[in-house]
Amino acid sequence: MSAATPDARVSAPAPTLFDAARACLDAATPQAKVELTFAYAGAFARGELATPDDAPPPEPIRMPGRPAKPALVHPRELPKRGFGTAEGRAAFVHAIAHIEFNAIDLGWDAVYRFRGLPAQFYADWVGVANDEARHFQLLRDRLRELGYDYGDFDAHNGLWEMAEKTAHDGLARMALVPRVLEARGLDVTPGMIVKLRSIGDEATVAILDTILREEVGHVAAGSRWFRWYCARAGVDPNPRFRELLAEYARAVLYGPFNFDARSAAGFDDEELRMLEAFANARD
Repeated sequence: MSAATPDARVSAPAPTLFDAARACLDAATPQAKVELTFAYAGAFARGELATPDDAPPPEPIRMPGRPAKPALVHPRELPKRGFGTAEGRAAFVHAIAHIEFNAIDLGWDAVYRFRGLPAQFYADWVGVANDEARHFQLLRDRLRELGYDYGDFDAHNGLWEMAEKTAHDGLARMALVPRVLEARGLDVTPGMIVKLRSIGDEATVAILDTILREEVGHVAAGSRWFRWYCARAGVDPNPRFRELLAEYARAVLYGPFNFDARSAAGFDDEELRMLEAFANARD
């Protein structure tokens, strides 16, 4: 008779939220990254993923899992295409899909990278990753309707490069990734919607309307946690934001800015003046 009984069997430990985040980061195909994101975000919402205080520290991530295509090139190497051709419109949808694909990793990396934080921090960034996966799927489906797929055009790696630069500092990450790079979508998307509507592409417009509305909340999460980090460190948010812009973001700040959307996303008047001044200094 075996000594093992059903009651004595040792089951595998349930994954932690940090394990789940790392699995999503490592997923190398778009389908796997999206499906794992939906599955783990659902598990987290059901209370099935713990955030243990004694979890091992995060490991360095040089690059999250990526498919072989798109090829990643310098932004200057990406051709400029208008909306006048089907290929140009598909290239635009592809560029936005690539941003959203990167944003899935950025949401999970915030969860994985930064430990010992309030439960709401993890809830916010799991929710962001889940939204970004849904946005990516909507855009990929639209790209396929246009006769293309994700990977058919080259792309750049700017979002993840900033994640690497801020991996050591949650305060800098919150200031620069959601509030500078991702917030750029708040500025440019309304104009893109106008152009697409003028050529009758209401299917893409509907997707961008959804993304714009939900990205306000994502940038607001960055604003909220940036200020939380500042309060914990005992530093004034506005001077610190100015310092971080000067150190990291001079090359990526462009106007004009969507002041209404940025105000809704947690920027105060001084910060908006600061952004404009940095952008004007480039001219």
